[in-house]
Amino acid sequence: MGFNDALIGLALVIFAIAEIAYSATFPSLHGQAYGPSLFPTIIGCGLIACGLVLIFRGLRARSQHARLAQSTQSESIESLDNPVWVQLGQWAHNPASRVNMLLVPVLLVAYILLSDSIGFIPLSVAILTVLLFRLGSSLLSSLLIAIVVTLVLQLLFAKVLLVPLPSGLLLPWLG
Repeated sequence: MGFNDALIGLALVIFAIAEIAYSATFPSLHGQAYGPSLFPTIIGCGLIACGLVLIFRGLRARSQHARLAQSTQSESIESLDNPVWVQLGQWAHNPASRVNMLLVPVLLVAYILLSDSIGFIPLSVAILTVLLFRLGSSLLSSLLIAIVVTLVLQLLFAKVLLVPLPSGLLLPWLG
């Protein structure tokens, strides 16, 4: 699957503008000319510049493709990259691959909605097990890998980074 660079650039510019607008809401530090919004604003400006380069590159590729198509009266020209806005790969014609692709954002949304009530550990084990199993691992190895990865992430966030993850159902045992 491929997207024209202009579409990716447009998404990048929109994200950067939103990021700059959000960082403008950060509180300023008393007595300093700059505050916590400085670094995100600099990053956002860099993202806008990169997005504009991608937009111009994508539009130029489309116009070159159109000129070449007019001059040769050919419908399929393979010499230029990304002549169309979106080009689906072979995987898009396989229903199992489409389910796998849609499963990732669906499970992420489920985690966002359920993490406070169920908790990180049970949800992470369930999500990782489902994804690993769908992508070809055996059920036992999917479950073992999911448990190990979840425990490593829990220890990393809780003990090293000091970021508490939602405990949910496990609150009586973890609290």
